[in-house]
Amino acid sequence: MLKCDFGNLHHEVERLEAAGAELLHLDVMDGHFVPNLSYGPMVIKSLQALTDLPFDAHLMISDPGRYLDEYVAAGCDAITIHVEAVPQPIPLLNRIRAAGCLSGLALNPGTPLSAIEPALSEVDIVLVMSVEPGFGGQAFQPSALEKVQQLRKQAGQDLLISIDGGIGPETIGDCADAGCDLYVAGSAIFDTESYQSSMDEMKKLAAVPAS
Repeated sequence: MLKCDFGNLHHEVERLEAAGAELLHLDVMDGHFVPNLSYGPMVIKSLQALTDLPFDAHLMISDPGRYLDEYVAAGCDAITIHVEAVPQPIPLLNRIRAAGCLSGLALNPGTPLSAIEPALSEVDIVLVMSVEPGFGGQAFQPSALEKVQQLRKQAGQDLLISIDGGIGPETIGDCADAGCDLYVAGSAIFDTESYQSSMDEMKKLAAVPAS
């Protein structure tokens, strides 16, 4: 939702639902952990009246534990924190699960998989960043695919693997082939005239093994 028209959220949500979106990925940025600001729990809570789609909150913030309860109360179904912000994430991941949400752990392009391996048993979703977090519209970094492949081999099929950054028709097939389950697309949808056509194309490409 980082690239949507925030002046017309209701219409944007309606367009996404009509196009077949299966969840809303909510990028929360604090201007500290990443050099940009976005929105917080009040905006997310306001979306509750607009849709029944699941909310996947991606907390790109320095102290997610301090604000966790607010995002739970706002109606988030999955909450993802960054291992770079919380190097010992297991207690917070357990709090997320105890609150009834799916627990997620994200890692930046420069962070090795070894940083999250001790916490994998407490994680429902791993979010592999294929760009540096903080801004939309960046180019996809192919090195993320190797992480996805390694993670899938280690974790098997029980773990949901998500990828975020530069996802579009040119990259989504390779991501699917590497083992991704969830794809966070921004510009590839919001910068097009037809959300439906864009999403249909990417769904087809994700379902076909990359050549």
